[in-house]
Amino acid sequence: MLSRQYCCCLMLIALLAGSIVFISTIADAQTTSDPAEFVAGANENTLNRFEKAAGWELLFDGKTTNGWRNFKQDGISDGWQVINGALVRAKPGAGDIVTDAQYQNFELQLEYKISTAGNSGIMFRVVEGDVGAPYSGPEIQINDNALGHDPQKAGWLYQLYKPAKPAWMVKAEAEVGANLPLELDATRPAGEWNHVFLRISPDQCEVLMNGVSYYKFQLGSDEWNARVAASKFAKHAGFGKAQRGHICLQDHGALVAFRNLKIRRLGPAGEATEAVDGQLAVKVVPAFGEITWDEWQPVDDSGQAKEFRPIGMTHAGDGSGRLFIGTQDGMVQIIEPSDAPQQAKLFLDIRDIVRNFTKSGANEEGLLGLAFHPKYEENGHFYVYYTSSQKDLTSVVSRFTVSPGDPNQADRGSEQVMMEIAQPFHNHNGGAIAFGPDGYLYISLGDGGSGNDPLGNGLNLGTWLGKILRIDVDGRLDGHHDGHNYGIPADNPFVNTDGANPEIYAYGFRNPWRISFDRKTGTLWEGEVGQDYWEEINLITKGGNYGWSNVEGTFPFSDHVDGSPSEPIGPIWEYDHLIGKSITGGFVYRGPSVPELEGVYLYSDYVSGKLWGLKHDEQSGNVEWNKSIPAPKLTILAFGEAENGEIYLSIPTGNGQGIFKFAGIE
Repeated sequence: MLSRQYCCCLMLIALLAGSIVFISTIADAQTTSDPAEFVAGANENTLNRFEKAAGWELLFDGKTTNGWRNFKQDGISDGWQVINGALVRAKPGAGDIVTDAQYQNFELQLEYKISTAGNSGIMFRVVEGDVGAPYSGPEIQINDNALGHDPQKAGWLYQLYKPAKPAWMVKAEAEVGANLPLELDATRPAGEWNHVFLRISPDQCEVLMNGVSYYKFQLGSDEWNARVAASKFAKHAGFGKAQRGHICLQDHGALVAFRNLKIRRLGPAGEATEAVDGQLAVKVVPAFGEITWDEWQPVDDSGQAKEFRPIGMTHAGDGSGRLFIGTQDGMVQIIEPSDAPQQAKLFLDIRDIVRNFTKSGANEEGLLGLAFHPKYEENGHFYVYYTSSQKDLTSVVSRFTVSPGDPNQADRGSEQVMMEIAQPFHNHNGGAIAFGPDGYLYISLGDGGSGNDPLGNGLNLGTWLGKILRIDVDGRLDGHHDGHNYGIPADNPFVNTDGANPEIYAYGFRNPWRISFDRKTGTLWEGEVGQDYWEEINLITKGGNYGWSNVEGTFPFSDHVDGSPSEPIGPIWEYDHLIGKSITGGFVYRGPSVPELEGVYLYSDYVSGKLWGLKHDEQSGNVEWNKSIPAPKLTILAFGEAENGEIYLSIPTGNGQGIFKFAGIE
């Protein structure tokens, strides 16, 4: 069997050669012409816990056509029928239909299924005047991309915008020499359900197809006006000019079905309702007195400002109460939980072998994980996850040992490499590591990077990428396993699965940031950074499939319709990119200082700076509430847990004073 690193290299070589061929296992079969057969099975039209809290409404109840009528008519024709919970254009002459209500700023999501060679459309801000609906409001195309006759593909804004990779993704691929197509097509074949998302707001509008961002635009901008002027809509003076209007579903002569039509009204500036159940009576305060960090200055030798990034905050479990701070540049320092000014002690310095996060493309690289052996007091072992500066595109998990004569000094020469992980791109490294209550080391890995999971790593059990691994750092198989200094727990879920890497504990992740164990219950929590619209919180179970990249959160992603080894486990909570764009997973609070937070999972968003506490009932499996925590905008890198259960949070700063804690409001 080929080694996993060799397989990863083969995939990257294929990328570099531009020779990857995407093979669909679904034939271009003719879809049925029978509407009932076309939408056979259960077609639910529901709002989940998050959607209800975030202000989403159903536009279609799955039972009636209430709220819909034909364009410029009082009623709806019998060409539109509700069949098996789907709204179906079932007969010729059905005509375009519109919502009774009109909308200004909003988000719309729906699923559609198009028949073979079929065509339809979704229009917005449609007004009922002297012209037909397509000449009033812009249209998102619905099409059978394989056999349809219209050159405008599904998801395109008809004659105006078509999908292309965002600049950040193009850059990430160029940095490693990958040659991937610039044009996107995330559409699933005729006869399969596709999910469309549309946002209309003053500053920015956006269309996503199956979770993939296709394009962004601004109504009325110079660019918009130039595109309209070059289209067939130029002769219609009112096209796209209405400030509010109807949602319209087009009858283009083909069998087409819709379900899960949902809308969320946005505020005048495009703001959204935040899915919170109130506010916690706690605050965020500086955790310690002023700290002077050993071997760190706020400017470098050339006078350039430096950023201090505390990314791992943990304890040794040795009764000392010391807090160990791992920084992204490759240092581990020791501080005491104290309000008095103090001098930190440099415990470990491996900056010479850790890739500098300030280099081009390296923002998500560096020292990313720190964990102490459960028996550290006996053996002195601790573990670090870092990006190597010695081997390009390589992540390393290593063991170090404390110096025999100094508890505040690690033995720099004691490094024993446990794992080397080949990375195809520079982003999505994951990197959080933690010992579970079972004594095994858990390692969280992203999907390898770029965007859209181009190598399909998330659901591929033959690679470590996109997984949470579990290894026995004390175990040995003839002194090693596959060249690595660890053993495999006998009850790892894929030990006996052909073609699967035995280290895998759970799979289907994009970029775990971060993981933690509830010290009271042993539950493993994960914050999952989303791509274009959904951030999620997961509870990790052995052998669990968390869906990426077939799904993102509870929503379909890309054109993947098969290849998942099992049914994905949905998140217990998710939020959208109008609320935040990069989750930072935290810890369940079990500390002594803030009783209001007992049993509350603390997490934040790095981009929006918002901070929340979530209460989950493990017996029922339900979220009891999600509440905001009042705080100034904080770009939280990570959370950490002290030996007594106190929780800390860190932000990047230029002065090194970026560690905070929670306190009650008196």
